[in-house]
Amino acid sequence: MWSRASWEREGRTWPNRHASRFLRASGFRWHVQVAGSGEPLLLLHGTGAATHSWRGLLPLLAACFTVIAPDLPGHGFTDTPPAHALSLPGMAKAIAELLTALRLEPVLLAGHSAGAAVAALMTLERMIAPRAIISLNGALLPLRGGPGDLFIFSALARALVAMPIVPWLIARRAVDRSAVERLLRGTGSAIDTNGVDAYAAILRHPAHVAAALGMMAAWDLNALARALPSLAVPLTLVVGGNDKTIPPEEALRVRAILPSARIVTLPGLGHLAHEEDPEAVAAIVLDAARGAGVVPRDESCRKEEGGREEAAHGVRTNERR
Repeated sequence: MWSRASWEREGRTWPNRHASRFLRASGFRWHVQVAGSGEPLLLLHGTGAATHSWRGLLPLLAACFTVIAPDLPGHGFTDTPPAHALSLPGMAKAIAELLTALRLEPVLLAGHSAGAAVAALMTLERMIAPRAIISLNGALLPLRGGPGDLFIFSALARALVAMPIVPWLIARRAVDRSAVERLLRGTGSAIDTNGVDAYAAILRHPAHVAAALGMMAAWDLNALARALPSLAVPLTLVVGGNDKTIPPEEALRVRAILPSARIVTLPGLGHLAHEEDPEAVAAIVLDAARGAGVVPRDESCRKEEGGREEAAHGVRTNERR
């Protein structure tokens, strides 16, 4: 049995540990962080990450909302589910069942990379009824031909996940912290030491790596791409100008089929923009919430918004470009 991160070991210094809880839903045990009060906001991280990805953003948003942030199935401290739960529809269904167990109905969704696809599908399938979706460097469409083609990538992931030694070899490589730093730099982002440490802590465990590979192997965005034009919920596309994982131009492809989508560019930031500048991303989330008529919990929170908007100076909004 592959090892996974231990709450008694890696969890001792886990970001926002005070907000963590464990519960069973959809047939397996989840790690989820819940913080703040007010209207519920769901955060969904991307492939290969975990709740540490929200270490800076979660406290900012918890000042205004009830924030729900799970480790996706098989990731971080959440148990590995049956293989079907690692697909896009399977993951959406499992998260919907988690929300039922928590008795929370988010009115805002924010998803990073693959997490944005989960958020969109849950909305399109009416598993949830948010009033706004914020996509953070979202992977919403199949990538076009070339080295990053998703079909080729998925086929490679399927081949790798079929070889049990591969997750072990990747996890062994992650013992070298410099290898993890190089991997993160490859996304176009420069993140802090705590972030590197958290990624290294989970990537050293084959169970986490196997879940990430299984998720990539099962991922199919073609059905989502066909359904996306019918998305009626306001969609904000937050784009890191230096994203080396999802080309920034992909946001223009999304808006071509969903003209109502709003693009907000964060110049100089990479695929992990929400980790690099959580204040700027918090300001964007608050702006999207206000635009959808979602009111932060109290007047003191609303007064803080101006400061966050100032922190987001340099953000570029591309309404029709």
